[in-house]
Amino acid sequence: MATPHNEAPQGAFAKTVLMPGDPLRAKFIAETFLQDAKLVNNVRGVQGYTGTYQGTPVSVMASGMGMPSIGIYSHELFHFYDVDNIIRVGSAGAISPKLKLRDVVFGQGSCTDSNYAHQFGLSGTFAPIADFTLLETAIAVARRLGIEPAVGNLLSSDVFYNKAGNTLDWGKMGVLAAEMESAALYCNAAEAGKRALAICTISDSLVTGEELPAADRQTTFTQMMEIALGVAVEMAKK
Repeated sequence: MATPHNEAPQGAFAKTVLMPGDPLRAKFIAETFLQDAKLVNNVRGVQGYTGTYQGTPVSVMASGMGMPSIGIYSHELFHFYDVDNIIRVGSAGAISPKLKLRDVVFGQGSCTDSNYAHQFGLSGTFAPIADFTLLETAIAVARRLGIEPAVGNLLSSDVFYNKAGNTLDWGKMGVLAAEMESAALYCNAAEAGKRALAICTISDSLVTGEELPAADRQTTFTQMMEIALGVAVEMAKK
């Protein structure tokens, strides 16, 4: 069924959807990696495509920025379009001194300053985590490609320009990098009984102050894209 945010018909999305934040990154993935990619959604310019990768149906659609945005799109894909797996392919800022620009990070868990999980009416603090099957598959695919990912906690924050200036404090607890979507994605997957994983590329470092230009974030983070596409192929075999 179509929704207020997605004009695609039933059956338009594959079982696995790659979800970058940037619509231009979605377009880049579709045009670079997918065969016979078709635009299936363009409401609000949030481009969604479906094609094949190594003979496996795969979709890619942007999430926009922040938990409210990915919360909408992932909920609709899980509940209304019968999507089983969503793999976020996004950028993140390093808060661990061990990470450098362009490193690939898998979000095993997602710490957050958001109140997103409050809606589920739980009496305590829900810990958003990745699906283990997606995570172990992604690690195997990455190593096969000669990539050794960093695996650990992300900080999924509602705030980009943090006036408190205390984001690096999370690094003292071993948190690797900061981004703005994974906690909501993991919550939605848990509620829907589906699978989710965040794969991020380090675009800047809060430790050193280094950063990559926006154009590089759109078109050069190909390692995480190839890993996610490889996961889609492997999941289709399970």
